[in-house]
Amino acid sequence: MSKRRPPLVIRLCAPRGFCAGVDRAIQIVELALERYGVPVYVRHEIVHNRYVVDGLKAKGAVFVDELDEIPETEQPVIFSAHGVAKAVPQAARARNLFQIDATCPLVTKVHREAEILHRKKGREIVLIGHAGHPEVVGTMGQLPPGAVCLIESEDDARTFLPQNPDNLAWITQTTLSVDDAAAIVAILTDRFPNILAPHKDDICYATTNRQEAVKQVAANVDAMIVVGAPNSSNSQRLREVAERVGCPLAILIQRATDIDWARLERISRLGITAGASAPEALVDEVIEAFATRYDIHVDVVNTASELVTFALPRQLRETAAE
Repeated sequence: MSKRRPPLVIRLCAPRGFCAGVDRAIQIVELALERYGVPVYVRHEIVHNRYVVDGLKAKGAVFVDELDEIPETEQPVIFSAHGVAKAVPQAARARNLFQIDATCPLVTKVHREAEILHRKKGREIVLIGHAGHPEVVGTMGQLPPGAVCLIESEDDARTFLPQNPDNLAWITQTTLSVDDAAAIVAILTDRFPNILAPHKDDICYATTNRQEAVKQVAANVDAMIVVGAPNSSNSQRLREVAERVGCPLAILIQRATDIDWARLERISRLGITAGASAPEALVDEVIEAFATRYDIHVDVVNTASELVTFALPRQLRETAAE
């Protein structure tokens, strides 16, 4: 006689997974392969997800760390969704490389904002973000060295010494914790009352929506699983949000094979979400893994509707229309 499986309620966050910028970036690589054939070169991971990158590699995409790894070619070179410093497209033009920009339009908006605040309004720029993240590297690379000061924490905000306290402006990485960013901004605003804020919040709609969904779920489950990559900023922030609202156990995994069953053996309520660069196939895989061990009931917790779409680069619009 087979052993009866214990019951498990899965509270599935919605929205979760792909955002419009990630969906657009992946589509750009796929359409470029369709229009121009193989290989298509991609500088850095198009999005932070190994499953996605491996899938595109199998179709003929070649991922490189830097442009000097690309041979002389007429094939497309695609820049990742995280954006790049100005020096990168300049270097591509110097080599006559055919470049296609897959930067998320919401990241491009931050780039333009930084330029306007610095070049037209003469402001010293404070960027709230994480050192070394590709988006931060790209945003800082829009302006001359020294024009942007990176603030990573509340302590940084308290000790920051600007050149002119009355001539500041702040911008943020798009994938930050909403609460962390707000706390840092509050300190900066208190210290520097004349600091300029962005015209519109830089933290993207998808980051905000996914964090809000986790807040609604994580406080009422025994454990929270975030499907996403360890180098994905928005995925890491989802795990931190779950911990902050009191979830006893919040885990970031890349796929079902990463599940540590021993840590989850006594749970009866499980929350699941996915970072903005994690495909729904990986969420399904995780749910199916639990279904082999538990008698599951899936309850979708929907906190927002997302209807955002972004236009494709002009080079690929005709292919997409076909």
